[in-house]
Amino acid sequence: MKLTLSSRVSKLGESLTIAISTKAKQMKAQGQDVVILSAGEPDFDTAEVAKKAVIEAMAKGCGKYTPVRGTPEILNLIAQKLKRDNDLNYRPDQIITNVGAKHSLFNAFNCILNEGDEVIIPAPYWVTYPEIVKFCGSKPVIVDTKAENRYKITASQLKAAITPRTKALCLFNPSNPAGAVYSRQELQELAEVLKGTDILVIADEIYEKIVFGKSFIAAASISEDMFERTVTINGLSKCGAMPGWRFGYTACAIDELNKAMISLQSQSVSNVASIVQAGAMPVLRGEADDYIEEMRREYERRRDFSTDAISAIPGLSVVKPDGAFYFFIDCSQVEPDSMKFCMQLLDKGLVATVPGSGFGMDGHFRISFACSMENLKRGFERIEKFVKNYRI
Repeated sequence: MKLTLSSRVSKLGESLTIAISTKAKQMKAQGQDVVILSAGEPDFDTAEVAKKAVIEAMAKGCGKYTPVRGTPEILNLIAQKLKRDNDLNYRPDQIITNVGAKHSLFNAFNCILNEGDEVIIPAPYWVTYPEIVKFCGSKPVIVDTKAENRYKITASQLKAAITPRTKALCLFNPSNPAGAVYSRQELQELAEVLKGTDILVIADEIYEKIVFGKSFIAAASISEDMFERTVTINGLSKCGAMPGWRFGYTACAIDELNKAMISLQSQSVSNVASIVQAGAMPVLRGEADDYIEEMRREYERRRDFSTDAISAIPGLSVVKPDGAFYFFIDCSQVEPDSMKFCMQLLDKGLVATVPGSGFGMDGHFRISFACSMENLKRGFERIEKFVKNYRI
């Protein structure tokens, strides 16, 4: 039988983060001592309050469908969380729960984009953004940020990228892979550029509680204008150490868009699993905040150690991240081809990292410090040896 795949799916590329991690795990399964620094998920376990809530919900019986957008209880808790933590006044009926923040992005883009629309995406970016935009038949407009701006898009860059076809701006804060955190002033400057336009802001804020020495500011909190044009996307995968639970959500003041996203979700996954919603409730109430702060402090300790370790390796340079749990390391003085660099580092140095080309910026590679201090020390020892002996 001959099968012709859809043109939409044919536009999608393979996720380099998943591809590298898969190869590294296969090598480990074969007995090779690979240090995996490519993971994009917390190495901590989920908070006990979430586990306990699921067990209690199962004992009571929670196997029924819920409303597509989520149970009334979970929507109220998300609204309260957004007000408490982010000073955002969303109504519960402006919130939709999703199967992870990636699903939130998929819903939002599919409901706003048409053929030929443009979406501004600052690079380096998370690998999924341009892929979903292309899947929707639209054009990712990549704006290269600079190390001297800590890999953040500036107001002048945003203004220069806008065309009559611009439909949305992707704003990821804190960012993956560079750990960039936008200040209130920087967000205000971006907001000023967008005034008077019909451009939406897709604000991915999944790492909001993993910040170091900075205050996280939600994009939608900047002004009433920003509130009305922003789709706030968040979840519990990163800050709540719940990546496998698949719990995300959108909050949006545009009722027409919310209606469209509910319609789309009703014809695909329907609702987030009822037991997942039950487990998310205590975390949204803030009952895991002390545990999340313990994780944040440990990430900060690893970040500080790793910054010194990277800076001590001749040929490599890095901007110390202000958030998330990644380093985006400049290796262009050693090898400008990041895929070649990372594959050789994996094959010869037995360290798994992710090439910057997957994030839209070659000459760099990403490592995660969501792993033990022991793994970081072993990894940097191997990277230093690999770089020292590297031959182009």
